[in-house]
Amino acid sequence: MSAPSRRRAVFLAVAFLLTGCATGPSLENQGEVTAPPGDSKHLVIGSAGFTESDLLATMYALLLENAGYGTEILSVANRELYEPALESGQIDVVPEYAATFADWLGAKTHGADADPVGSPDLDATMEALRTLARPRGLVVLDPGKAVDQNAFAVTRSYAAGHRLKTLSDLGASGLGVRLAAGDECVQRPYCEPGLRKVYGIDVTGVDPKGVGTTQSKKAVQNGQDQMVLTTTTDATLAEFGLVLLADDKKLQNADYIVPVVNRSQAGSEKVAKTLGALNSVLTTQDLAAMNQQVDSWRRLPEDVARAYLRDKGLLK
Repeated sequence: MSAPSRRRAVFLAVAFLLTGCATGPSLENQGEVTAPPGDSKHLVIGSAGFTESDLLATMYALLLENAGYGTEILSVANRELYEPALESGQIDVVPEYAATFADWLGAKTHGADADPVGSPDLDATMEALRTLARPRGLVVLDPGKAVDQNAFAVTRSYAAGHRLKTLSDLGASGLGVRLAAGDECVQRPYCEPGLRKVYGIDVTGVDPKGVGTTQSKKAVQNGQDQMVLTTTTDATLAEFGLVLLADDKKLQNADYIVPVVNRSQAGSEKVAKTLGALNSVLTTQDLAAMNQQVDSWRRLPEDVARAYLRDKGLLK
């Protein structure tokens, strides 16, 4: 499908979704789960509407088209809308993040106060996620190498001057660091409390400039703060002279990228094999580079996705 027709499909589908599927099906529809996996010849791929999700959805669409499926891309930024649409079959495939999606389904199933089930352990996270997804008629395909986790960055000169490569190095250095992050960082276990407990880092304060924002990166670049909370696929770190410190003790949850499909529409081995081909090549670094091409170089996600898949031999 051409880019213009794909965009038209998005607008039409969004209108239908917002008017007809705001709540989605309930778990009472479990009878459908025992039916044979479906293999619809026309698949709707969901995107959460930000650059990385658009790129992943586009790569999924291109691979599925190459395998003989018709595709449309539906962009819905709110998980409260697109997950019920995935259950109902209005969306057939969506790129997700293992630990985050597991926690979201856990809260949806057991209530907002349910204990988180995502963890730094990928195998345990995947087991919990698949257990929660199965009664909803969803199949979680295998994760690949790419992971979009919370991450911490310092300036290249700061890292070199103090011989820092990991968060453990920073903890052992005894340096006091002011952290640019969201204001929730003071309470979240992956942020200030975790940095103190797991790594022994002396966090002298949290500067509430947001997660990975330009403002927060500039604060570290100019020395106002010493470290910034961002993500592993942040495409702009080099522009600010920043480098990531490795999470060597695995403080962050296993937010590996996983395709999630509606079993009755896209639960076939063919779909799993087609999307699984991306797992064998896509890395966190690849995804960050593609994000940069879209966000900094202003290239279209479809052009970037197609070029990457061709370079990896997944498209002719």
